[in-house]
Amino acid sequence: MKKIVSPVGSRQQSPVATAPGSESTQTRRVYLLGNPDKKEVGAVLDEVRSFAASRCVVVGASLDRDARTAAATTPDRIIVLGGDGTLIGIARSMGEHQVPLIGVNVGKLGFLAEFSLDELKRHFDRAIADDSLISRRMVLQVTVRRDGAVKNSGLAINDCVIQAGPPFRIINLGISINGEHLTDVGGDGLIACTPSGSTAHNLSAGGPIMQPDVDAIILTPLNPHSLTHKPLVVDRESVIDIVASTVNEGTTAIIDGQVSCPLQLGDRVTVQQFPSDFLLVRNPQYPKWHNLMTKLHWGQSPTYE
Repeated sequence: MKKIVSPVGSRQQSPVATAPGSESTQTRRVYLLGNPDKKEVGAVLDEVRSFAASRCVVVGASLDRDARTAAATTPDRIIVLGGDGTLIGIARSMGEHQVPLIGVNVGKLGFLAEFSLDELKRHFDRAIADDSLISRRMVLQVTVRRDGAVKNSGLAINDCVIQAGPPFRIINLGISINGEHLTDVGGDGLIACTPSGSTAHNLSAGGPIMQPDVDAIILTPLNPHSLTHKPLVVDRESVIDIVASTVNEGTTAIIDGQVSCPLQLGDRVTVQQFPSDFLLVRNPQYPKWHNLMTKLHWGQSPTYE
């Protein structure tokens, strides 16, 4: 798990450009990033770079999931070519220096990466200039301590999942909020997620769906050995401590399904709000709840023969 040093103090609002239409799209600075593991992305990146060249200032383009070099060029937008996993990894790599991301789906579901290539071209000028399309979303900071010393620290765009792992016996986790012991839960683990992550592993585990720009943290037990442990939503100021009271050899804390940290008996996982927001540009072609309804089919009535 990569260690990320975060700023200290109150939550910071990551800087974005001024009101829509306050400057020509010709002066907007755009960086292009693509998933290097998808062979089709290289051709798409070249196509987008050619298309964008006459419409904005393209300050760089690369096949890379690390956005630190891109963020250093101070772009107004970063166009991400890949899938949701690519988008999440790039957002996490920027740390406190968040830049609004335009996700172009060259993957499967495309829940966060809302634009197809054709839709990006159709709405390009508005996507890079209209700041009302920017959705601000909570990010979590996850810190793992062992014997009081920091072992790992990182950011979660979606979630931190503590899973029992092999040999798959029940594990026990002690949960405290703001220093006050809340409960001990035995089962297969625990999910701590952002509202953006509420439609990921949390949804599969029976947790609540939340509007993405809500400031709250969701705690969802995984198969608890109890009828009384249900999902819980806590406020954004909460500092959540999770102590591994009983673990397996394979018990692991997993961030966004991409970064893993093995846990030992007595390890403490602290989850709290990160000072900077994840900034995602919405597709203006669709209403806010479009993906939930059309891609996850939420709220659809059953069909009858």
